[in-house]
Amino acid sequence: MQNNRLIITLFGASGDLAQRKLYPALYQLYRKKIISNHFAVIGTARREWTNDHYRQIVIANIINHCKDKKEAMMFASHFYYQPHDVHDTDQYKNLQQLAEQLDQTYQTEGNRIFYISLSPQLFPIITKHLKTQGLITNTGYNRLIIEKPFGYSEESADLLQKQLEESFEENQIYRIDHYLGKSLVNQILPIRFNNHIMKSIWTGETIDHIQITLNESIGVEDRGSYYETSGVSRDMIQNHALQLLALVTMLEPTAFNASEIRDEKIKILKNLTLFDGWDQAELNIVRGQYGPSLDGQHPGYREEKNINEQSLVETFIALKLKIDYGGWQHTPIYIRSGKHMSTKQTDIKIVFKQIKKDIPANYLQFELAPNPGIRLYLSQSDSTHQEEIMPLNLFYTVPPEICSELPKDYEKLILDCIEGNLNNFTHYLEAKYAWRLIDRIQHYWAQEDTVCFPNYPAQSDGPKAGQEIILRDQKNWINK
Repeated sequence: MQNNRLIITLFGASGDLAQRKLYPALYQLYRKKIISNHFAVIGTARREWTNDHYRQIVIANIINHCKDKKEAMMFASHFYYQPHDVHDTDQYKNLQQLAEQLDQTYQTEGNRIFYISLSPQLFPIITKHLKTQGLITNTGYNRLIIEKPFGYSEESADLLQKQLEESFEENQIYRIDHYLGKSLVNQILPIRFNNHIMKSIWTGETIDHIQITLNESIGVEDRGSYYETSGVSRDMIQNHALQLLALVTMLEPTAFNASEIRDEKIKILKNLTLFDGWDQAELNIVRGQYGPSLDGQHPGYREEKNINEQSLVETFIALKLKIDYGGWQHTPIYIRSGKHMSTKQTDIKIVFKQIKKDIPANYLQFELAPNPGIRLYLSQSDSTHQEEIMPLNLFYTVPPEICSELPKDYEKLILDCIEGNLNNFTHYLEAKYAWRLIDRIQHYWAQEDTVCFPNYPAQSDGPKAGQEIILRDQKNWINK
């Protein structure tokens, strides 16, 4: 049995993320005895809930994950609720007093995790009060988990970092990107560097190009207000896509610890640019916005709730990038991500150079969704008189009996934070350089005279130009 002792203070306890992801994740840690007797959760939000009502909310959101209602009730008994206005200094004193009481009750030794699941605009307000009102302890550890986005641009990220550093050190800040908690994503570095076969051929000299696809079959649904301020470039590319890119292109670190891994990712993101340069941006950037589906069953983006009727926010993007570092200067990296696409597809494909023109290229695929697994596509003879070249698909998927026990994204990342493991959390400089690329893309779009939206129907393969960005190089998007 683990003996992790801590108090988690959750800002945004009544929110959708807390109910869908965080409470089930914490329950799994409890069920596996990673947290047991010596922990407490303080939930805060503006709503005037009682402890009993809060615990009923928690139970309602974990009941489908547990077989024993008594265990669910025991788990929920560790949860306490405090109505809270993040702007009200006096209310932080109430939080501090409650935390001190729970520290004695559960013998948590002053260990604190502060989880902010609210708008990034509130991060510096909350962290300043945590410092000034004594919620940050002098004994035990103090760690801060914050959700994306980390800023809205490079300039805003710099400002936010400066504000957070008034209360927390960089090694105390855990910036969550839930993609980094996925089991298959955690396999990328071991497969790259722990296998001689892969390590020897995973270079810019042997890899023809890389494809990263993050396509969703759904539209913006009830996230219209948020999406109008982000678009797919800020929502999916700045964090998820560029983190995957960094993992598949970073050089081997001298040691597999957080400091060395993050340093190598920073070098990649710092040297990321358009493949043909910014003076030919039109060849390297495609944006799109979905209109109504051809069958009339799905509305266009501009007809969704809380969307401007003349909105120019992009719901699709395709990019052709390169890295001016580490031998990747001549290897194109194609990224695409879109809403309301014909199919859900979340994967990375490492496409190796062809031996001969008439023999298909080999490629390695990490499929995160919808059918998680790792596939290696080789070529073989069909062993007939025709001697045709046939594909050989080597496929690994996690066995069902193991899959059910694998930690989900947030369970994995919360445990990493409890253990002080920063490997799967982004450094400030990773966010900074990712924003630098997005800022340049946004600046380029701002200079365009016209943009013709919508330019692809919902439930399609995206705008025609999204296909042409790779066809122009005599390559194809691989949709398998």
